[in-house]
Amino acid sequence: MALIPTTILTGFLGAGKTTLLNRILQQPHGHKIAVIENEFGQENIDNEILVQDSTEQIIEMNNGCICCTVRGDLIVALSTLARRRDAGELTFDHVIIETTGMANPGPVAQTFFVDDEVASHYMLDAIVTVVDAKHAMQQLDQQEEAQRQVGFADKLLLSKTDLVNAEEIATLKTRLTHINPRATIVRLDPDNTPIDEILDIRGFNLNAKLEIDPDFLAAEEAHADHDHSDEHCDHPSHQHDHHHDHHHAHHADDIAAFVFKSERPFNTAKLDEFLGGIVQVYGPRMLRYKGVLLMEGADRKVVFQGVHQIMGTDVGAKWGEHETPGSKMVFIGKHLPKDIFIRGLEQCLV
Repeated sequence: MALIPTTILTGFLGAGKTTLLNRILQQPHGHKIAVIENEFGQENIDNEILVQDSTEQIIEMNNGCICCTVRGDLIVALSTLARRRDAGELTFDHVIIETTGMANPGPVAQTFFVDDEVASHYMLDAIVTVVDAKHAMQQLDQQEEAQRQVGFADKLLLSKTDLVNAEEIATLKTRLTHINPRATIVRLDPDNTPIDEILDIRGFNLNAKLEIDPDFLAAEEAHADHDHSDEHCDHPSHQHDHHHDHHHAHHADDIAAFVFKSERPFNTAKLDEFLGGIVQVYGPRMLRYKGVLLMEGADRKVVFQGVHQIMGTDVGAKWGEHETPGSKMVFIGKHLPKDIFIRGLEQCLV
């Protein structure tokens, strides 16, 4: 049986997650979606309550969706839904998990890799983060969880864009790209957000194309005076982190990203040892990391990704006829020592 694609929907307090979900639960889009409102603690932090009747755990909506309120164990909730689906009691083809506004999406994402029953029924499709365009700059300044929610995202949906001007939106997009260059940014239409902006993104698919914002790559290269593939280079730029965009240098974000690129292949044993070591040391601070790798002696791409300490690899497609083989990796995390990562990866090249 095919795995059930699952979306984690996150976003800071008041960003508009619940408003978006209410539209999904009412629109005649033809999908049968199970929505899990994952609440931690004794009370719902969000002001808007998706399910008003807390005595009923599962409510079926008019458009065929079902809604489930969960306090506590997400694994139990997912397993219960899967068993009821297998028994023919419930019908759904997608799952959306809404986290509370202060939630760190990391543990929710890890659920899909650490529990065998969940992994046998569900596939993590993407993490989608709703960003309040009006208040995001202040929230990112003051709340690390807001930065984490952006850093984990595969897609960023900008809400309340009608309350800000074009210059403010451009400034916010630049900052979001600095934190997470691999997430696509889309404006959220308050009246009609296409369901395909949320479902079947395949952002967590290992064989999906590694998307990194080209402006971010250009900024990285503009601040680098040499090719990172030179493993013997002692250039002082390796001794500090670069500000990728001076327009927001005064925003000292704890969460940031950097990219490693090289056209030289990796030695498999060296790379395995190095990645295993940095995950052990820096794993709790590594939000998301993903890459397409050129490995010595391999005629196909190797794709890797991880969340915190959980890392996986997969064999990808063959290199295209007009494609220059090479490795491209992005790391998103909290105060990660870029120079240690870059130098260590360079030492793993053939």
